[in-house]
Amino acid sequence: MPSLLNGRIAGALAALLLWQLAALVLADPLLPGPLAVAARLGQLASSGELWRQLLPTLARVAVAFLLAMACGSVLGVLMGRRARLDAALDAPLMVALNLPALVTMMLCYVWFGLGEFAAVLAVALNKIPMVAVALREGARALDERLLQVGTVYGLSRGRVLRHIWLPQLAPYLLGAARNGLALVWKIVLVVELLGRPNGVGFALARSFHDFDVTGVLAYAGAFVAVIALVEALLLRPLEQRCRRWRA
Repeated sequence: MPSLLNGRIAGALAALLLWQLAALVLADPLLPGPLAVAARLGQLASSGELWRQLLPTLARVAVAFLLAMACGSVLGVLMGRRARLDAALDAPLMVALNLPALVTMMLCYVWFGLGEFAAVLAVALNKIPMVAVALREGARALDERLLQVGTVYGLSRGRVLRHIWLPQLAPYLLGAARNGLALVWKIVLVVELLGRPNGVGFALARSFHDFDVTGVLAYAGAFVAVIALVEALLLRPLEQRCRRWRA
């Protein structure tokens, strides 16, 4: 683990160094260096503007992510365990999976107005099919022998779910969560750009209109840092814990 951590730190520092060298060589305001971006980020944080834009975005990401994971997981498991339901919903699922995210956003805003409900719903609808596909495969891969063991020993549904279903579905859940988090925050930014009066997406659009590349990179860097912390402090430890039963 320390070697992997050191490798990640070394890779990040090398990327920052190359970025700074490129900015110094080009000397172009359209490519600010990491020091300039960090300085702008400090200004935004000290003035409070960063938090006014970042917190609404994180709230939308959290709600949309949890909604998509819950609905997509239930749908995927049901489709994976029930052949008739799978056959009936397979075509609609594939259509939803390949429907452009921008179309979903526009339709939600047209049908439900430019409000929080439409924004969060648009993000969740874009993620639910991906979660459902992943969990459908997980449900199909369940070891029937373990399920029979639970039946023979008369385990309650709660214990079967906790000790038999969840350990086997954990890799699929974590894969869907990791990919989902990466997708959801990107879609949230577009949703905010199109129809919300606050958030990182709104701030990025404002910086873009002002040709403020430093501002764009500062807001993007802050949000990426938060998502990286969630990955490092929540998803990776959870993944390691879920893999213990395989050891």
